Amino acid sequence: MQKTMRLEYFIPHEKEGQYLTLPFQMPENVEEFTLSYHYSFDDEQGVTIPAGQFTSIRRVNIIDLGLINPNGVQAGASGSDKNALFINANQATPGYIPQKLIRGEWKILVGAYKVAPEGVRVAYELGFTFKERRLLIGDVHTHTIASDGVLTVEELAVHAQRHGLDFLAITDHNQMVSTERLSGVTGITLIPGVEWTHYQGHANFLGVDRPYDAPFFSQSDEGALARFQSARDRGALIVINHPCDLLCGFHFDMNLFPYDCIEIWNGPMRESNLQAVGLWQSLLEAGKRIPAVGGSDYHRDELFQILGGPCMGVYALSNSPGDILAALKAGHSFIRFAPRGPEVELQVGEAIMGDCIEWQEGMTIEICADHLKKDDILRVVTHKETSNLLQAPGDGRVCLNIPVASPGFIRAEIYRHFLPGLP
Repeated sequence: MQKTMRLEYFIPHEKEGQYLTLPFQMPENVEEFTLSYHYSFDDEQGVTIPAGQFTSIRRVNIIDLGLINPNGVQAGASGSDKNALFINANQATPGYIPQKLIRGEWKILVGAYKVAPEGVRVAYELGFTFKERRLLIGDVHTHTIASDGVLTVEELAVHAQRHGLDFLAITDHNQMVSTERLSGVTGITLIPGVEWTHYQGHANFLGVDRPYDAPFFSQSDEGALARFQSARDRGALIVINHPCDLLCGFHFDMNLFPYDCIEIWNGPMRESNLQAVGLWQSLLEAGKRIPAVGGSDYHRDELFQILGGPCMGVYALSNSPGDILAALKAGHSFIRFAPRGPEVELQVGEAIMGDCIEWQEGMTIEICADHLKKDDILRVVTHKETSNLLQAPGDGRVCLNIPVASPGFIRAEIYRHFLPGLP
């Protein structure tokens, strides 16, 4: 949804050489803001000359442009060089800073560099594009040459776009990356992160430039816990990585550590991932609402490793890092084996995956699956049982309404045989 606003501002000649501000209200939930302005630049006078007319053009008005956010911080300034700008959380017109468009009083910087004797009227056109939930596909566990990957951030971003991904989290081993370092890459949302890598377990800290200040290593559980607590205090999304992996599982007591999500699918599906699914199931059965995530743990292209294999389907309000991470934290997401794999939606009324609502007698849940292949099996799992709902008779999609028999949780799985005899 979009909304436009027009503001007019008259500048008398007496204000020439001054910096003025024009306030306006930024509404809530704006994804992108645009601003353009126009005014009369020149004074034109015709002069009769032999055999014709000469028009004398003289610049009489020069009005500069800038923007100030509600915190009083300069969001950008472009002088009189540009007559339009845009800003969102990921990108902005050169000279302006990508940022969250927070609700409140913003100010247009009006630089009255040159004003005609009769003054000048400036017209500003403001555009607001509001957030709307959409499906974004991305990989939340990747590595670059900053640790043990083979691609730079820029190369990884290009690789991801060619794979059809909308976002990436950069999670090098014990190597932090800043938002500023990632902001120069266009066409894809890059989320700063770090894979905290310890001999006793790994975890991703996502969304902040520096989740902790001390060196990554610690010789004690208390020191490790301090890194997690620092990341939590600074607003990072914390993911326990590949908890059941044979070589680098999570051996700390998870009950003592703060975390938001658990990685149940790391790289190719294999036994340790199935064990992680079982761990997640036990957490759900214990009444813990822990969202599950999956990531490729990409380092380089190999026989059983591809970027986005697996990846996340995230129902986010925008493609900003903050909204993507908020959707992951809320569980508004699912995992699929590759960027072009199946997708799934669960909904009860306005509630979607990850939401919690009060159970009622006679309640039903709508389960929709798309991009199915022939013989794909759609399965639901609760705290009581596992049931097959459908074996796809062909390629296509399906929507089913099934009863919710009792309080608890419901999740969905899709199974596929890629080759005969292959599980």
